[in-house]
Amino acid sequence: MPTRLAPLLLALSLPTAALADEGWPRSIPDALGEATVAAPPQRIVSTSPSLTGILLAIDAPLAATASAMVGPLTDDKGFFTQWAATADQRGVEVLYPNLNFDIEALIVQEPDLVVASSVGGDSILPYLDQLRAQEVPVIVLDYANDGWEELAHSLGRATGHEADAARMTQDFARRAAEAKAGLSLPPGDVSIVSYNFSGTYSVGKPESPQARVLAALGFSVAGLPDEMRGEVSRSADFDFVSHENLPAAITGDSVFLLNGTEQTVREFSADPVLANLPAVREGRVYPLGPNSFRVDYYSGLQIIETVALYFAK
Repeated sequence: MPTRLAPLLLALSLPTAALADEGWPRSIPDALGEATVAAPPQRIVSTSPSLTGILLAIDAPLAATASAMVGPLTDDKGFFTQWAATADQRGVEVLYPNLNFDIEALIVQEPDLVVASSVGGDSILPYLDQLRAQEVPVIVLDYANDGWEELAHSLGRATGHEADAARMTQDFARRAAEAKAGLSLPPGDVSIVSYNFSGTYSVGKPESPQARVLAALGFSVAGLPDEMRGEVSRSADFDFVSHENLPAAITGDSVFLLNGTEQTVREFSADPVLANLPAVREGRVYPLGPNSFRVDYYSGLQIIETVALYFAK
């Protein structure tokens, strides 16, 4: 078991009453050390759309969130489609659009907690001094290295919604187990591939958030073979390689395509560089769904639903 999962699993095993007995103020470990939250926040803003879905899933009092660039993965406000409807139902406002940090817009919201990211296009690090000058608690999380369940646990403690975080992660595990019971899995391992995403190509690691969802459904996820390590140009949850090296990097008997749709499957299967892959030759290439790039409670459930369509008994 990965060491960083142990505190999460311990917390999920505690009775709800025990989770609620921690008291305030609370020191919450975060990407920069720790954040102190004096009392249960009543008005939260998120500068990270990648963390907003988790706040919504644990029913935290979210007033506003930064929005992403409008595109295929968002609604017309820049809210990610997997949680946009929930945000609208709860009256969540746009903090500022296109991830363009706006300290004045944040001040107008009068938050008592700011939830931020240390990584990605929504990283708050260049503006952290401006934020701290407002004397508002800021918790900075790393969604590249921490699974969404672990992030939910941290945000649950920071907001006083630790019992909601426990129930939500337990509900996800239950729904994954129910889906698993109804699946007929293909033989062998599977690879998760990001194909031509902004001109890049990569293979998911077995410990990536997407792989963890597939593992909960009974799949065995194959990562990059050891002999390919020298060809990796960048590594996070996925190992990035060149297009010409992609066939050697894919060792799974079946392939799931990150952010994949039926159109992505057709493009991948028609790529002459990949024509000799067993998964292509035998028609075992599947979409992981358009919202699978960033996994949270909502997009994780969508992955489960997508996979179930292809492997239902």
